[in-house]
Amino acid sequence: MSDGQWDALVLGDYLAVMPLPWRSRAGIRYLYQPSFTQQTGIFSAEPIPPALVGAFLEKVRRHFRFAEIYLNYGNPHPGLQEHANFILPLDASYDQLAANYKQDLVRNLRHTERLPLNYMKAPDLSTALENYRLSYEDRTPHVRQEDYHHFTGICFHWQQKGQLVIRGVIGDKQQSLATAILLQDKRRLTLLQSTTLPAGRPLHANHYLLDQLIREWAGSGFLLDFEGSDIPGIAHFYKNFGGFDQPYYFYRHNGLPWPISLYKSPSTNIRL
Repeated sequence: MSDGQWDALVLGDYLAVMPLPWRSRAGIRYLYQPSFTQQTGIFSAEPIPPALVGAFLEKVRRHFRFAEIYLNYGNPHPGLQEHANFILPLDASYDQLAANYKQDLVRNLRHTERLPLNYMKAPDLSTALENYRLSYEDRTPHVRQEDYHHFTGICFHWQQKGQLVIRGVIGDKQQSLATAILLQDKRRLTLLQSTTLPAGRPLHANHYLLDQLIREWAGSGFLLDFEGSDIPGIAHFYKNFGGFDQPYYFYRHNGLPWPISLYKSPSTNIRL
């Protein structure tokens, strides 16, 4: 997603690694969060203590004058701002998982039982990606066309490796109502993109889609990662499925010279 422009901090013989996606403006290199990557930060096979997080961030400050990045859930450190990310362990049976659904979700799912909705495995990847772009590009103007291009290429790569899970909901006229694209690794199903088409909103198609996804993977031992969110409405939606918050962390560093630093104060939205 960084178009090959990234460095890394490496501890010892790859005991821990921190990828550093960077850009440059006016001769100043800065760290940023690539589109479609919710969490980066430090990765290790062992737990990462806060002191080690601090050591990595100190190195970051030596090499980059500015940084706005998101560290993953395994990188806690005092002073870092937490952001919500809801997860749901899929160890139990579907009935046990559904028993933890909130009442408004249960009501919406009862409504879907009376509708001609069909859960579909492996809908067309290109169509699912295009549905997302058309539905949300106006709300995310910072996501560039090349970002969509890179993400599409990565998804097709994962699909070829058998790591991409694509699910959808169609109506009685084979009309697409909702789609979901998930990355499958050894432990997690990560919801990369979730799209509800206009015709699917009054039918609660996305509620039905995620419920059917949970039914399909119940008892698998996987962890369903909803990838969000701090937005109250979206957070409420994911909480309804009985998940809990596994926060990740925002790190910001501004060592830019004056007066450039004024344009990148937390109160501004100006981008380098």
